[in-house]
Amino acid sequence: MDDAVDALRWIASEPAELAPHPPRLAIAGDSAGGTTATLACLRLRDEAPALLPDVQVLVYANTDLSGSGASMEEEGHGFGLERADIEWFNAQWVPDRDLLTDPGVSPLRAPDVTGLPRAIVVTCEHDPLRDQGEAYAGRLREAGVTTLLRREAGMVHNFMLWDVISPACAAAADRVAADLAAALADDRPGPGAV
Repeated sequence: MDDAVDALRWIASEPAELAPHPPRLAIAGDSAGGTTATLACLRLRDEAPALLPDVQVLVYANTDLSGSGASMEEEGHGFGLERADIEWFNAQWVPDRDLLTDPGVSPLRAPDVTGLPRAIVVTCEHDPLRDQGEAYAGRLREAGVTTLLRREAGMVHNFMLWDVISPACAAAADRVAADLAAALADDRPGPGAV
């Protein structure tokens, strides 16, 4: 997450390498990258709100490392991402199991999600992380953050990686890109804007 925050700080400094500077900025990530994207937004909201991107895109993000949501059981076997794999990945990042519910690693557990940039949250029908992603989108909406939530029917975790071999995955990835383009073109601040 430090690297993501540092990158956003660097972009905000308007470095010559990025000239001309874009009028709007998004941070996006899938899976653990989606977790990192929203954690970076939470941190910047508290430390440097002027540096927040305009949009955050979270695609099948792990928003609760403690493994909440019925989809962890219902979709946690046989769809490419196993519950045991999620637990192993989480343990590599946060070895102390007592810290898995810490808001610093599990954004769903953040006590306050107000003031975050508008969000695009994409979940998959057959993904163990589906319910926690949708719960996080619900929290964002309740906090007044403009949030688009879409569950991709029939999709599994990591569909973005399979766009060159699956027309269905390519179409789903195209929808994510179209959502992002529309959000960046809409320069009206959402209710959750700082």
